Amino acid sequence: MRRWILPVWGLWWREMVRFVRQRSRVTGALLQPLVFWLLLGGGLNASFRPTGFAGVSYVEYFYPGTVVLVLLFTAIFATIATVEDRKSGFLQGVLVAPMARSAIVLGQVLGSATLATLQGTLMLAFAPAGGVRLALGPFVLTVLVMSVLAIALSGLGLSIAWRMDSTQGFHAVMNMLLLPLWFLSGAVFPVNDAPLPIWLLMVVNPLMYGMAALRRSLYWQEAPSLEGLPSFATSLLVSVVFAAATLALATRNAKRQVW
Repeated sequence: MRRWILPVWGLWWREMVRFVRQRSRVTGALLQPLVFWLLLGGGLNASFRPTGFAGVSYVEYFYPGTVVLVLLFTAIFATIATVEDRKSGFLQGVLVAPMARSAIVLGQVLGSATLATLQGTLMLAFAPAGGVRLALGPFVLTVLVMSVLAIALSGLGLSIAWRMDSTQGFHAVMNMLLLPLWFLSGAVFPVNDAPLPIWLLMVVNPLMYGMAALRRSLYWQEAPSLEGLPSFATSLLVSVVFAAATLALATRNAKRQVW
């Protein structure tokens, strides 16, 4: 057990140290979604009212989507380090060490998820500007939901990074996969407003349930009308299964990859 825990701790700590030394990652992962929220939310606020969300402006509606976008960008920036580690030779050195690849994957995922959750928590400071008032209970619940989503997105990103040889290819695949998942999660427009083909894609999108869980946790005490969203228990359960599935997929890809 000690030989399994130490690699997880060491790789997690390495992500924390690397993050401190690369503070530009904070700017890219936090400020870019914030600019999206201010420009897109402010531009559509006067002309768009989300169906099924009574009394909610578009700036307020788009705010949870911005939080998830912070988690998504942080996961991309953190997992792309796997491709860079392969080029520098660090990953090969880790793989020849007497440790399980599942421990390597878990350490990488936990490091990425921790950074994503921390930056998502910073984004919660803008909740009052978005019309959301967070008490202590909803705040803790929201951080818990963000942690589950961060693990899911980090696992998905890492499962792709383990199979990529170049950062250009990684960016192309991530943009083709993760951004559509985000758009179809209910972050930009409600499920009720979508035409049938888009609605079907949103219903089978696991990130949609994560978005629903985040919205319900943010409004835990003063919930507006949230029509068309699954219950909190269902949303959280699907999100946990999604996180477990992506972690298992990343571990499987790591075990199959040979250098």
